[in-house]
Amino acid sequence: MTLHPSKDIGVPYTDIRRCARRIAARFPVPEFYVDFPLEFAFSQRFFELDPTVCAIRRIAVRELEDDLGHGLPHADKVSLDAGALAIIESRRIGLSLRCIRKRLRLAQSAGLLHDIRRKDADHALTGSIHARKLLEGSGLFTSSEIDAVCGAILNHEAFKRNLPIPGGKDRMISDCLYDADKFRWGYDNFTDTVWTMVSYLRVPIEDFIGRYPQGMARIADIKRTFRTETGKVYGPRFIDMGLAVGRLLYETLRRDFAAVIAP
Repeated sequence: MTLHPSKDIGVPYTDIRRCARRIAARFPVPEFYVDFPLEFAFSQRFFELDPTVCAIRRIAVRELEDDLGHGLPHADKVSLDAGALAIIESRRIGLSLRCIRKRLRLAQSAGLLHDIRRKDADHALTGSIHARKLLEGSGLFTSSEIDAVCGAILNHEAFKRNLPIPGGKDRMISDCLYDADKFRWGYDNFTDTVWTMVSYLRVPIEDFIGRYPQGMARIADIKRTFRTETGKVYGPRFIDMGLAVGRLLYETLRRDFAAVIAP
């Protein structure tokens, strides 16, 4: 696919997104979904049918703003993967089905609410505070469960100090949310998120291409930050596949926009 500058924003980011998606389509499904199909299917069914999670999603629909690709579709994906991780991690330590369902519910709820203050400067902090107000008024969770959800939201940002969270349950929910959110730094960066950002901000193509290597390095750095045992194995694979898509796309951009790239 050959890309050409457009008259309105200098580059057809819609076409570049389409190109990125074609490149991504050449790659296999991430191994996480291949190796844990039953856990993901259980998480998806629970997400659709559990009354509490459905109620939290209605809150998310009301509260979330689509801030540069971090709206409801992003929250749904994070919730499903956080739920699958909670199942896997709970089984790994031998928890009962009853306990697994409780942790699944908390992980999915945290996933739905983790970006409710995305536009704030410190959105993890303000999001956790706002989520607590919403949950305390909902009657859906106990005080300790609210602590688990809000602690996970507080602790989900990359490249910030991992705040100590007391209690194995709360740490697991926090770690599952973090890893599920960072799975999105793989494919999703190059099929959706980046293009939403640059189109909205109207970034000139020469600036975008000039910053591209730095952005790729930043994405690569996330590989060392995964927290759950499962995330430490599969998270870097998500990132590597995303980077592979990104490298192929970069070759296309450098070819088609060579005239605007500084020597």
